[in-house]
Amino acid sequence: MPIHDWTRVEPGDYHHFHQRWISAISDALNTGGLPPGFMAMAEQVTGRPIPDVVALQTNGSHKHPGPGGSGGVAVAVAPPTAHTVTRFASTRYSDRANRVVIRHGRGKVVAIIELVSPGNKDSKSAVRTFVEKAVDILRQGVHMLVVDLFPPTPRDPQGLNKLILDEFGTNTFEPPPGKPLSAAAYLAGDDPTAYLEPLAVGDALPALPIFLTEDVYVPAPLEATYAESWAVYPQLLRDLVAPPG
Repeated sequence: MPIHDWTRVEPGDYHHFHQRWISAISDALNTGGLPPGFMAMAEQVTGRPIPDVVALQTNGSHKHPGPGGSGGVAVAVAPPTAHTVTRFASTRYSDRANRVVIRHGRGKVVAIIELVSPGNKDSKSAVRTFVEKAVDILRQGVHMLVVDLFPPTPRDPQGLNKLILDEFGTNTFEPPPGKPLSAAAYLAGDDPTAYLEPLAVGDALPALPIFLTEDVYVPAPLEATYAESWAVYPQLLRDLVAPPG
C-alpha cells in the first residue's frame, strides 16, 4: 500500500490513524512477530499525552533470542539492508510521537518504535526534544525504529532522522531528490549503526529490522499494519487523504 499524504488532514485526524497503527504494530508483534519471552506494548511516555510503542525484554529468567526459527533473524545469517547504512565513529549519542516498546518479559526495554506526528515538528523546542530523547535512548543501549511520514519543516530541513544521524558527527546522508520522508532502524551498542530508507508519498513502507540484541532482529511489520489501519480509517477522512479518482 502506498504511503499517503497526511498533510491533507488536521493533526487530530491523523492522530486517530496513528493510534490505530500503534495498536496494530503491537498486535502483530505479540502474535508471532517476536520470539518467546518478548512483548510489545503501547507506552504512555512521561510528559507526552499519547502512548508510543515499546519493545520489552524479560527480567532475566528467559534466554536471549537465538537465530532462526522463532528466535528472530541472525544478523550474521541475513544482514539487514537499507538504502543508506551508516556506522557511527562516535557513541555521542513532542509531544505527539507514539511509541511501541518491546520488552524481554516484564523487565528490560530492548527496543522502541517511534511514529512521528506533526507535534514533533511544530516548534524548535519540539524538534530538539524529540532528537535529544532519541539520542538518549540510543545511549542507554536501547535500539530504535523511527518512522517519519511528515515532510521537513524549517526546523528539520532534511527530516528528523537526518537530525538524529547528525548527532553522531559522521553523517554524510543527503536525502535523494523527491524523497523527503524516511524510516530508520537504529542499532545501539558497541557498533552503533543506522539503516535508513528515504521515502516519498506513494512509496511502500520498507522492510526494516527491529533489533532485539546486537546479533538478532525481527522484521518490522510496518506495511501490513499500515494497510490494516487504513482499511478501518473512517471513509470521510480517507477521501480527504486520498481523494477518489
